[in-house]
Amino acid sequence: MTDFPAPTGFPAQTGFPARAGLPTLIAVAHGTRSPDGRRQIERLAAAVARRRPGLDVRLCYVDVQEPKVADVVPTVRDAVVVPLLLSCGYHVRVDIADAVKSTHFPVTAPLGPDPVFLDSMRRNLPDADAVVLASAGSSDPLWVAGIREVAAQLSDSSGERSVRDAGGDGGQRVKDAGSDGRRLAVGAGGGDGRWAGNGRRRVELGYTSGSGPRVNDVVDRLRAEGARTVAVAAYLLAEGLFYRTLHSAGADSVTPPLCHEPAVADLVLQRFDSALLTTAGSRL
Repeated sequence: MTDFPAPTGFPAQTGFPARAGLPTLIAVAHGTRSPDGRRQIERLAAAVARRRPGLDVRLCYVDVQEPKVADVVPTVRDAVVVPLLLSCGYHVRVDIADAVKSTHFPVTAPLGPDPVFLDSMRRNLPDADAVVLASAGSSDPLWVAGIREVAAQLSDSSGERSVRDAGGDGGQRVKDAGSDGRRLAVGAGGGDGRWAGNGRRRVELGYTSGSGPRVNDVVDRLRAEGARTVAVAAYLLAEGLFYRTLHSAGADSVTPPLCHEPAVADLVLQRFDSALLTTAGSRL
């Protein structure tokens, strides 16, 4: 049994024959030029295949690497497409949707947001005066809503929380209720972004691309405002250009890429199984 799949777009090598009648799992990653990042995603795909002997797992991409998802879809008769992505943004709604539009293949929700990633970041974050939740930037409304909710959840696991997006729009604030019914503020711009209660951690958003505030600028501002220790929670699945920039952003620590979390392979299979259940009638 090998540690990673055969060339991308071909079945992952696990030592088990493919099970007849079971749809192929087409795992769609973003793609990266980083050799380490490529190996990490390949290992994730192989881990998925090992957890489900007989499942045909095919790895492909929406950008940078080959084969593209549009090239792999026509090579299988039946499949479930699982985006190895952290939000429902452009690549899910356009690239992947276009690739399957002439098929009956269901496309699952992306891997994130999910408690698996939230738990991973919490476990790997050290004690710090402030945390920057770092992600790739996007103007897609669904993506923006998703990352803001991740920031809100990361800042508090019990209820009341306050998070600021440093790239806010002049003080607009969004109200929501915590798990214990108290009111919380997840804001853009307004307020100082600090905890309303004692001992709660300050979390702010920073981006590695797009028009939002860069991670290093957020770290610098937090230092200027008195934070002695700043940690970066990397909301990135694998190593690559974006992840490397986090280590030069001036923070005291950076959490590892999220694909290192063993539970991510199980999450991929959960997405696959969910699609099988919802399409069971059409497969009879």
